[in-house]
Amino acid sequence: MKQLEPGVPLGAWDELARTPAAAGPFQSIIRFINKTLIICDLEVRKLAHDPTELLTRAVQPALWLLVFGQVFTRVRAIPTGSLNYIDFMAPGILAQSVLFIAIFYGISIIWERDLGIIHKFLASPTPRAALVLGKALSAGVRGLAQAIMIYFLALLLGVKMNWNPLAWLGVIVVVILGAAFFSTFSLIIACLVKTRERFMGIGQVLTMPLFFASNAIYPISIMPGWLQVISQVNPLTYEVDALRTLMLANASSASGLGLDFAVLLIATAVLVLIAARLYPTIVR
Repeated sequence: MKQLEPGVPLGAWDELARTPAAAGPFQSIIRFINKTLIICDLEVRKLAHDPTELLTRAVQPALWLLVFGQVFTRVRAIPTGSLNYIDFMAPGILAQSVLFIAIFYGISIIWERDLGIIHKFLASPTPRAALVLGKALSAGVRGLAQAIMIYFLALLLGVKMNWNPLAWLGVIVVVILGAAFFSTFSLIIACLVKTRERFMGIGQVLTMPLFFASNAIYPISIMPGWLQVISQVNPLTYEVDALRTLMLANASSASGLGLDFAVLLIATAVLVLIAARLYPTIVR
């Protein structure tokens, strides 16, 4: 199929450029979902041009599990209740992997601006929220690839996993929501700083504080008081809590699955609305 840009089929551009006819609310919602999925599909197809990206990004979480996790399991220095440390850590490393993929996702729109792709998107009648949400969902697809890798490593390491199909579905939803939140946050940063150099600097500054100010590799209860406060407002904490509850056979939620899902969903929705307003400013 003919393409205008790498990984972007001509038919997709035609679909995005199609002028919407007058329709009721239900048809408008269907059209919004359709355009969002088209954007997601365009982004996911980019993986076909560089499939090694998924493997290279899997190296860091593998090292955390195979080296850090194995060492601290033997040391028994971190209290994790009835869970082995490697069991406690596996969901946190999955959340970390999703964070590291998503937090640098915004740099793609800077590249797209330089290539002139953003101008084509903005010239189409596609809602800005659909452009942002489509990219956010594509980050979730990449995060699911990391989830498969983490599940495989956890199985090799003897982590006691929860194999309930409903739990798997919950993990998929949490990974997509977590990736969507942090990729949208990343997109907002890209719209504000507008240059690759500044974006990379801010992204590197944010990743480790977000990771260590969460319950990914140690319980919140052993943190100093000021860090516990930060952890309670860190969305990564709720992502880890949900993943730990759903992934492990004998884990329980510290904050409640309902609250975990609500925080991730509401925070993602708010950021999508903010990013939709800022999206056109990337070309100014």
